[in-house]
Amino acid sequence: MEMPQQGRNADDVIADLRAKRVDDARWQDGRTFGLVFDGEQAALMYLHENALNPMAFPSLGQIQNEVVAWTAGLLHGPDTAAGFLTSGGTESIQCAVLAARERGRAERGIEFGEIVVAESAHAAFHKSAHMYGMPIHTTKVRDDWTADVDAMAEAVSDQTVLVVGSAPQFPQGVVDPIPEIAQLAATVDANCHVDACMGGFVLPFAEMLGRPVPPWDFRVDGVHSISADIHKLGYAPKGVSVVLHRTKELRHYQIFLFDAWLGGFYGSPNLQGTRSGLPMAAAWAVMQHLGVDGYVELTAKVLETADRVRAGISAIDGLRVLGSGDYHLVAMAADPDADDPLDVFALGDALGERQWYLDRQGPPDSLHATVSNGNAAVIGQFLEDLHAAADEVRGRSTDDRSTTYSAVE
Repeated sequence: MEMPQQGRNADDVIADLRAKRVDDARWQDGRTFGLVFDGEQAALMYLHENALNPMAFPSLGQIQNEVVAWTAGLLHGPDTAAGFLTSGGTESIQCAVLAARERGRAERGIEFGEIVVAESAHAAFHKSAHMYGMPIHTTKVRDDWTADVDAMAEAVSDQTVLVVGSAPQFPQGVVDPIPEIAQLAATVDANCHVDACMGGFVLPFAEMLGRPVPPWDFRVDGVHSISADIHKLGYAPKGVSVVLHRTKELRHYQIFLFDAWLGGFYGSPNLQGTRSGLPMAAAWAVMQHLGVDGYVELTAKVLETADRVRAGISAIDGLRVLGSGDYHLVAMAADPDADDPLDVFALGDALGERQWYLDRQGPPDSLHATVSNGNAAVIGQFLEDLHAAADEVRGRSTDDRSTTYSAVE
């Protein structure tokens, strides 16, 4: 395929783009559970501003400082807390891993430090280990799907520079035992990172609503850094996330500085160079527009909706909910104790035919839903379709056991 030699009429180009979207998941109708989190329209005035150089665009520097400070406040960061905005959870995680590696080099003389994660930790930690040449050790989870700290203890060594916990982890939506993980990291002077990309803009408001939330943020001694995505349940457009460090000194380890270039001094706070100011400005606008009260109201609706989904799943013979089911992440799997367990991948196909999109994941084979405010209005129809799809596929299975979560074909 070649780029056209001559330009085309703008209306025709837009029409072609609309045509391409005809088979896309209908997130605007609340029919996806994840992938897209609808929020406020971005401020178009920042579409062309370049966040590479906040000296040329000082407003973007102010926006970053304010959004980081607001997030640090939500996560009970100390006065010393510091961070940066990134393009998403993967970049935030990569920055935290880089900071841990560089701290290990500077303070402990470890060239390529090791990482210890539970098997439920996000794949971005493995991607980071691959990129940075760091060995990574993966441990099993407990029966309740939380990280097994005893197993992690067997994996740490004097070469460990990072130990990871999730709040919550993605697959089953449970919060790892962060205080125990932080204590373990401290025994070898490693960084403890809490991946709160899924929960950073849910757990603080769930706690305000009185829902039990285990300790997970900077109130836990020994937590060095936290990642939190504003473009998930913070309701900002893609892509903007926050990586926070307990101190500026810890944050310094993720920064790249270079002064031997003919172009002058170069400093980069994260992995990108040129980047649009649009997501940053949009995140600022959404947080200002909603405020704490707005987030609490949205979170209440999200948690109520997720509770309804879990109740609907539990009412279907042959299905079960994985994990404790406290927050906005829901995973359903076959109930092995049922007389007639359902094939959840066949169930997912049947739901897809009804234009509902849920992620396949495993092991074990399960369907995953990230419930957001956009799902609330249509959840009654979803539960009706879920029951109908379960009846339709009962006794039926599919040979397709793929669980691709990927941009690679």
